[in-house]
Amino acid sequence: MVERDKVLPKTLFPFIWHFLRDYKPVVVVFVLLAVAAGLWGPFNSVLIKYIINLLPHAHDGDISILRLPASLIVVNFIVFGNFTWRGVHYIDCKFVPIVINSVTGKMMDYVLGKSHQFYQDNLSGKISKQITNLADGIEILIRRVAPNFLRGASLLLATFVAAYSVNSVFYFVLVIWFIFFASASIMMSRKLISLSDAQASAESIVISELVDSLSNHSNVRIFSRKSYENLRMVPFLGKQQKAYTATYLYSLIMCSIQGLLIAIMMAFSACFLVYLYGKNLVTIGDFALILGLSMETGHMMWFTMSEVNEFNKAAGRCKQSLSSLMIPLEILDKSNAAVLKCDRGQITFNNVKFHYNGTEPLFQNKSIKIKAGQKVGLVGYSGGGKSTFVNLILRIYDVTDGTISIDGQDIRNVTQDSLHKNIGMIPQDPSLFHRTLIENIRYGKTDASDDEVIEAAKKAHAHEFISKLPQGYESLVGERGVKLSGG
Repeated sequence: MVERDKVLPKTLFPFIWHFLRDYKPVVVVFVLLAVAAGLWGPFNSVLIKYIINLLPHAHDGDISILRLPASLIVVNFIVFGNFTWRGVHYIDCKFVPIVINSVTGKMMDYVLGKSHQFYQDNLSGKISKQITNLADGIEILIRRVAPNFLRGASLLLATFVAAYSVNSVFYFVLVIWFIFFASASIMMSRKLISLSDAQASAESIVISELVDSLSNHSNVRIFSRKSYENLRMVPFLGKQQKAYTATYLYSLIMCSIQGLLIAIMMAFSACFLVYLYGKNLVTIGDFALILGLSMETGHMMWFTMSEVNEFNKAAGRCKQSLSSLMIPLEILDKSNAAVLKCDRGQITFNNVKFHYNGTEPLFQNKSIKIKAGQKVGLVGYSGGGKSTFVNLILRIYDVTDGTISIDGQDIRNVTQDSLHKNIGMIPQDPSLFHRTLIENIRYGKTDASDDEVIEAAKKAHAHEFISKLPQGYESLVGERGVKLSGG
């Protein structure tokens, strides 16, 4: 069996590629379409330049000289302005949901394999929030950020070529301006990563605390602690508000600086064009071309840099989620783990030693044999190890030393699934899914027929009260079974 934590990369971009690599042809088409979409603006500006320059040559109503560039403008709108971008959106619609569902499913599978300790250290609301943050962040990176980056890059390269064809000064000005603009934006956006990380962490804590309060609503009501819970949330909400304000205020300042840099570039282009036109060094078409390219480049760079902000925020959330979720699995099946063959059910503890991390030893050289069919009761004070004894048999924890075997098979050498399938357990705390009664009863044997479920309910003396419910076995039990009596 392959160890799951070796399958999923722990860093963001290898993690994303893990889910995209099965769709390599689609990724290639996606990239090509996004790059082609960026050519629309520069190509359109070049065509407008030629039309303007040809206008003086169209005499006495003879406009045949204008037909080709005018037709190319129409083709440009259809092919580069519409077809390419619609193609990108079509791929988004078809494949992004598949990828996101795959991310959510894989992370659910990975997290369900975590140890008992992981769930003791992390509230379920926080874990689910981290999974949804990861999926949402990857969706933003694939569906929104990636195509806009590719389109912006192709537009910029095409603009450099077109500007150079008019006057090399425009080319060098645009290149220098781009380097300065991009460098300043990237340097400023670095802080946005840490701010977004802090915001995501604060939001995750708020969700966890909300789930903790709401899942214990009965105790809140019984002990009349609603005001206490509300006051307790104040500092968490305050941190979330502070993190939110810091993130978006910094983003506002950053956008203001970017806007100023774009205005400076536009002003220089306009002034230099007027100067060159006065010297008869550029045509009216060149004038229109450079102004169009400057506006297009300024708009695209503004938009692309705003996508850098989105990238940083999404990447920050994803990295925060990965760091919380991609903790190595503590208990793993061996690569050659066998399926447990349980013929009799004899359990043997042989010189077992065990202690929780940072605590005194709970079991020291514990040896015991529970014969097949034997009934054993464990009696002791709270914290004496009764539940731990059972959890060790289930391999929820691994022994520090010694062995536990079932019918002579070390439980560390068999798959955890086969081990758990051969052990029936009624936990001391009732735990039910927010699903129908028949689904909950069938959970131990998912292929059980309705008759088998009813027969099991009769043996548990539950059939009578279930039959009296308005929807019978199809009744929803509520989260953790709150709609049923504790008994």
